[in-house]
Amino acid sequence: MSSPSAEWLEADGEGGFASGTVSGERTRRYHALLLTAATPPTGRMVLVDGLEVWAETDAGDFALSSQRYDSASGDVVHPDGASRIAAFDSEPWPAWRFRVPTLTHGDCIVVQEIFAAGTTTVVRWFLDGASASVRLRVRPLLSGRDYHSLHHENPAFGFTPERRATGHWIWRPYRGVPPVSIRCNGSYEHAPEWYRNFAMTAERERGLDWKHDLASPGVFRFELANAAAAEMSLHAGTDAPAPAAVLRDLEIARRAAFRDPIDRAADAYFVRRGSGLTIVAGYPWFTDWGRDSFIALRGLALATGRFDDALAILVEWAGAVSEGMLPNRFADRGETAEFNSVDASLWFVVVAGELLELARIRSGLAITAVDEQKIRGAIAAIVTSYARGTRYGIRADSDGLLACGVRGVQLTWMDAKVGDWVVTPRIGKPVEVQALWLNALAAAADIVPEAAALLKKGTASFRTKFWNAERSCLYDVVDCDHVAGRVDASMRPNQILAVGGLPLVLLGRDRARAVVDAVERELVTPVGLRSLSPNDPGYRAHYRGGVVERDGAYHQGTVWPWLIGPFVEAWVRARGSNDTARREARERFLPPLRELMHAAGLGHLSEVADGEAPHAPGGCPFQAWSLAEFIRLERDVLARPDDIQADRNFEGAAASVL
Repeated sequence: MSSPSAEWLEADGEGGFASGTVSGERTRRYHALLLTAATPPTGRMVLVDGLEVWAETDAGDFALSSQRYDSASGDVVHPDGASRIAAFDSEPWPAWRFRVPTLTHGDCIVVQEIFAAGTTTVVRWFLDGASASVRLRVRPLLSGRDYHSLHHENPAFGFTPERRATGHWIWRPYRGVPPVSIRCNGSYEHAPEWYRNFAMTAERERGLDWKHDLASPGVFRFELANAAAAEMSLHAGTDAPAPAAVLRDLEIARRAAFRDPIDRAADAYFVRRGSGLTIVAGYPWFTDWGRDSFIALRGLALATGRFDDALAILVEWAGAVSEGMLPNRFADRGETAEFNSVDASLWFVVVAGELLELARIRSGLAITAVDEQKIRGAIAAIVTSYARGTRYGIRADSDGLLACGVRGVQLTWMDAKVGDWVVTPRIGKPVEVQALWLNALAAAADIVPEAAALLKKGTASFRTKFWNAERSCLYDVVDCDHVAGRVDASMRPNQILAVGGLPLVLLGRDRARAVVDAVERELVTPVGLRSLSPNDPGYRAHYRGGVVERDGAYHQGTVWPWLIGPFVEAWVRARGSNDTARREARERFLPPLRELMHAAGLGHLSEVADGEAPHAPGGCPFQAWSLAEFIRLERDVLARPDDIQADRNFEGAAASVL
């Protein structure tokens, strides 16, 4: 069985979700049964945090839930439902098998399953292979809060339900909060209570507020016997949710249509924004971030054949270009956009260029003239504005490379900031930004007239300025702080994007192989690449502690699984991009990542991991670009036949732009 602390996720397609742990204990403020996005994918609110469940047999009362509370003597776990978990399975949705004693039939098995069917969460209980009679008591634990906040006892909570029809109850926790609808096949007894001092251990470990109170309006009662199931459907709003049995049948059919569980996991990140589609960067706390969306699109959509979805997302984002930049993120509340990213727009150009190329060479992938014009227009606006200059000092320099950065603003993907402290400012010409810039110029060569000349000049400058002969690798930043000739020689993984992870390779074979070897020696772990070499004085081996400690380690040694994609692609290219290299890569690099899918976010890959063994996962447990790069490796890079790889060899790809 998975670790008791491992987390499951059921996404609703609009940015809302249900989530929790294998043990049933809620350890995060984000663990909930009904967490809805009021303005998809933002405006997230927690309505139903959890359930208190008891099974009554002729042998007594037995808990099927566990809660952790803070007390004067320390944490107390009550009741003891986790001790009765005989088995757990996360496929096709989370399901627990509880062993419950009876006097007349020995132990019986009560199965509990939870799944999202659209924006409705369904909870079901039934007996597996026993004729015993079991009665269930279920207390819903409600709040009605912003999902980043905790809840505390107060006199304003609305305990009294409105009964609409048989089996349908509605609660209105607070003004301005969506109503909670519960439909079930049991009876309801009104018995309001506050449950106080829940201890959210993951929040405590993160140095955040962690004590929590929840409101329980009453008790639902069910009878389980033979094939009868107890069923609850939870929904935001006043409409009655569909019956649980109907929703279950629909979900079985929907999930069966996916190729395998990884495709189903990938589907969780596709959500609605307005009338369009976007990608959530991660669960439970991220919404849609530009950089993350475009990096993730290549694995989640292009490598899985979801071309129409990729097109819809690119067209949606194409309309958000401002001064040649795409937003890095939208605020959780409202539509205010943040443009503090130099690379989000460049990633858009890269993935848009790949989609346009796929449309050219693949039958069955058609792009309308209107949509193609929108995408090509966005590419032109981005490349032209970057070349001429836009926000935050972003501009093409006289050497053809892209300068960027102003004091106090974090522009690259290494974007940790605490107060006024930008942990890794990287002002000047960061190496991966140049790789993206030159790839964007290549993608725009037939759209922007000056792109070809900039590409040729920039590639020559890149080869001259970034090579660190002393360490046989690339500098992380050149012309630091916009001072010509000043370099940052920190050994970081960003350089791998010059030789892997992007269509255009910027170095010849020997130097490319040297970069791959240097990164492998100092940065590669079984679950991703370290963000800084352990030999650097600033290296942090572990990602833990409060906000300052965690953000200070975020890009100072912490491992990032998404970077294994560019690295493995470079590793395979360096060995000739042949079947032997790809087979060796599959055997070496993919199994540890599959194992990681069982360690934190079940069926998914986490955002980060510790720099040192055993590389404990951390950060966001369900991260889009981590899973996406695994899929891109498995379905594209390591499955690509030799003839497709031929035009991507080091000498050919690098020489083609000189």
